[in-house]
Amino acid sequence: MNTKQSLKKSALLLLVMITTLSCTTKAVNLTDAIEIPTGGNSWVYNNTKEDRKIISKNGIQNWENTDSNIRTYFKITEIGDLHLGINAKVLNGTSKIRVTIGKESKDIKITNQDFKTINVGVFNLKTVGYHFIEIQGLEKSDTHIADIKSFLIAGKATKSKVYFAKDDFYFGRRGPSVHLSYETPKDKDVVWFYNEISIPKGEDVIGSYFMANGFKDGYFGIQVNSENERRILFSVWSPYNTQNPKDIPDDYKIILLGKGDGVTSGEFGNEGSGGQSYKVYDWKAESTYKFLLKGVPSVNNSTDYSAYFFSPEENKWSLIASFRRPHTTRYITKPYSFLENFIPSTGNVSRKGMYQNQWVYTSDNRWTELTKAKFTADATARKESRMDYEGGIENDQFYMKNCGFFSNTTSIDTFFTRKASGNQPTVDFKKLEVLKR
Repeated sequence: MNTKQSLKKSALLLLVMITTLSCTTKAVNLTDAIEIPTGGNSWVYNNTKEDRKIISKNGIQNWENTDSNIRTYFKITEIGDLHLGINAKVLNGTSKIRVTIGKESKDIKITNQDFKTINVGVFNLKTVGYHFIEIQGLEKSDTHIADIKSFLIAGKATKSKVYFAKDDFYFGRRGPSVHLSYETPKDKDVVWFYNEISIPKGEDVIGSYFMANGFKDGYFGIQVNSENERRILFSVWSPYNTQNPKDIPDDYKIILLGKGDGVTSGEFGNEGSGGQSYKVYDWKAESTYKFLLKGVPSVNNSTDYSAYFFSPEENKWSLIASFRRPHTTRYITKPYSFLENFIPSTGNVSRKGMYQNQWVYTSDNRWTELTKAKFTADATARKESRMDYEGGIENDQFYMKNCGFFSNTTSIDTFFTRKASGNQPTVDFKKLEVLKR
């Protein structure tokens, strides 16, 4: 082959390479793009301390640490190409970040000091359900890596419904709360409500409230408050509608009748207001805990509610507290359970609780097992800010699961019936702890 032929072959090979590259590198088209706010849909991966520092309602700010990877979540219902843009800026200088979806990554440089949409690239999404956009700081010439207000997505993968939090970011980041409302005997007064809870290994996530015995006027269950503290919590709402307990008139205040050893009592607000009690107690995953609630009409148009807790570690019933609710005359109504996350920085981690062996004791001195429950969810789920919620029957027990951006979703208002256990509670009501202030 002579020199002329060799040059001709090389030029042809270069043309083929350029043609191939142009066919595989797709231009970003953000026409009719959907904007996903980072403030309501992002978390610093595996670092809640950094998460509180970096993520706010305004988006991603104060991002300094290149070891802090950030994930922004969304759910798709159609597969295909996803065209991605990022609305970002640097404070000074230049930053380089890596953007990853699935197994595809693209590196971009940010030099603009005002918010601007920067084209990232085209990604191919092969499964429906939740996905996340992960960003990693590679280089920075200033103290901060970048401020990021939102991501913009377009393409075939966005042509059907896309789910993410559009507003109310505090509750969007906390995640959806889920409930089980139990069907009780008709035309009978419920004096006692009994329930059992066990939390599978690894599902006892910080911020979780596994509420066992809920009722029209309050709730009773166990929480994970921090790495070092867990609580048994029992609260009763005041009939006076306010978010500030200091606004409650004296004759509408919840009255503490008594509490158990080691129990702290006081008031609560910001979700209605009322009387609250809790006991710091290091309950364990994979253990079964029992909850017993009494509710009966009392003096001067009031109702007395008393909560008792049974742990296998102590092998006895212990009083948490007893409260008197004024302007109320009823027995226990609307018994239910719920699972919620109350710490936004852990709203990207799933948690699950098993709710088992529910019974009520009625005023005709009979125990009745509760085997039917209605599954519901809160406003965050109903307005489709979050779709990571689930409930049903597992091993003849009710269960609920939420947060963590898993892709399965249980239809709200679904009824479930578990197999009766026949394991009637053995409670000697006369031996329960005497109330004391």
